Amino acid sequence: ESGHAIVGMLVEGADPVRKVSIIPRGQALGVTFSAPDADRFNFDERTLLAQIKVALGGRTAEELVFGDITTGAESDIQTLTRIARHMVGRWGMSPAIGPIAVLPSDGMGPFLTGAPESSEATQRLVDDEVRRIVESAHADVTDLLRSHRGKLDSLVQALLDHETLDEADAYAAAGLPRRQASEPERQPAVTEAT
Repeated sequence: ESGHAIVGMLVEGADPVRKVSIIPRGQALGVTFSAPDADRFNFDERTLLAQIKVALGGRTAEELVFGDITTGAESDIQTLTRIARHMVGRWGMSPAIGPIAVLPSDGMGPFLTGAPESSEATQRLVDDEVRRIVESAHADVTDLLRSHRGKLDSLVQALLDHETLDEADAYAAAGLPRRQASEPERQPAVTEAT
């Protein structure tokens, strides 16, 4: 959870971290709760990339700290993949595809249930662009966590000591000032490790 939280505290466009907990709940091994300062009805590319980076924070922290990865990031990977696919195939945020919707908004094809709306070549391009976005975000998060490893370790220790940190305590433990969210959001984002 510390990886999610540190990335959320540092990445431009991410919503402020409100609470971090390592207490397991249901399928989640912990939770990082982020919420905006005001409502948001649209998401710009920077905000969506920030959401992808925050989702990658936990898995990337595992890689850096333990030199290995676990299945704990399953829901995070599903979330960030969905965001990246929508950026590319629905919201026109890929220069390779442009402002064309090549993925159906309802999961249905134009004529038959499940039939694709675009060619195999276009679907491959979508997959390539999704991979490019995620790999670039992963590289950014890796660099960020490496350069702020001390802050990550401090937050880890505070969570081990207290299990749950509210906003003020989480930022203080990381040694970071709380910054205002640059864009409002409609609903709070919750990142859970499963």
